[in-house]
Amino acid sequence: MALLLSGKRILLGISGGIAAYKSADLIRRLKERGAEVRVIQTDAACEFITPLTLQALSGHPVANSLLDPAAEAAMGHIELAKWADLLLIAPASADLIARLAHGLANDLLSTCVLATDAPVAVAPAMNQQMYKNIATKHNIDTLKTRNFYIWGPAAGEQACGDVGMGRMLEPLQLVDLVLEHFAPKVLPLEGVSLVITAGPTREPIDPVRYISNHSSGKMGFALAEAAVQLGAQVTLIAGPVQLATPAGVKRIDVVTADQMYQVALEQAISAHIFIGCAAVADYKVAQVATQKLKKTSDDSTSLTLVKNPDIIAAVAALTSQRPFTVGFAAETQDVANYARQKLVKKKLDLICANDVSLSNQGFNSEQNALTVFWADGEQQFGLQAKTELAQQLLLLINERYLHEKSH
Repeated sequence: MALLLSGKRILLGISGGIAAYKSADLIRRLKERGAEVRVIQTDAACEFITPLTLQALSGHPVANSLLDPAAEAAMGHIELAKWADLLLIAPASADLIARLAHGLANDLLSTCVLATDAPVAVAPAMNQQMYKNIATKHNIDTLKTRNFYIWGPAAGEQACGDVGMGRMLEPLQLVDLVLEHFAPKVLPLEGVSLVITAGPTREPIDPVRYISNHSSGKMGFALAEAAVQLGAQVTLIAGPVQLATPAGVKRIDVVTADQMYQVALEQAISAHIFIGCAAVADYKVAQVATQKLKKTSDDSTSLTLVKNPDIIAAVAALTSQRPFTVGFAAETQDVANYARQKLVKKKLDLICANDVSLSNQGFNSEQNALTVFWADGEQQFGLQAKTELAQQLLLLINERYLHEKSH
């Protein structure tokens, strides 16, 4: 399945400024979403981040010189200008913006701007006083009249210690703008409402201690972010995690399994698709102590545990307004067999199984691999970034949801 930026060719221009270090992460984020990225650096940019770093991340040699004999034998700057589907300049210094506004072509990057017929997006990055200067304002207004996209800047603390407008947008913010630029007129999940649970639950023992698990919530949050980018309306029911809410997502925070159960059933009846990605604790303490439990002279102690409600099974068992229900099975052995048993027992439409015994995937990892099962089929997704996996998984879920809806 294609990623959201699959086949898109992005020419990234990097000018001189401390924000150039963010361009490395920007390249990685664009490539995660399927884009092909080539880089042009100004001489000043090379002082802040090395071409070797950017070459390793992009997978292509970095272009720098307008007068490179080898490249210009084939009119290299013209070929780069023709190659791009989008020319993104991040960071764009005050100096570069001034040169672009005056139509100069005195280095490779400014020459490519004049030579391309692709859209050009500029992400300003400079000291707040430089940004407020009337000359900079005039130059940016000039670029706007020529149909340049101006993405940012943001306000905040700057490397020089000043506070104000002038910070380059963060890489993920720029990625969102790139996705918006290339977004089809009708997104795959447009008009679809999703409810997603994410993260662990905490089951109190006393006012100090609790039972929980190693879930970070990263997979569920990646699904929520990708779903919005694909056009869905998303409600994210989050256990106790330290993750920022993705843009455009409605977030409801809970702590215990009982709280998640109540909110999930309330939200599920208005959803088209319900994805139970949370790692809900199977058991809770039968009687929570009102005061902190003290150590005793005994070498052991015991707790009486009772089962927590089965959230995903309860959603799948709804008799009216039942959403298309997708579960997750985090296993450490015999993954496929246990996942198929859960699919049938809980009456799910799909189940996504992963092996959390592997150290490089699953809990607290940036990567994951899944095998998705349904009544008469399955599909594997190899080890990859959770952001990338989320996009592919959602497209499969939507495909199966539309299939079931049509039958």
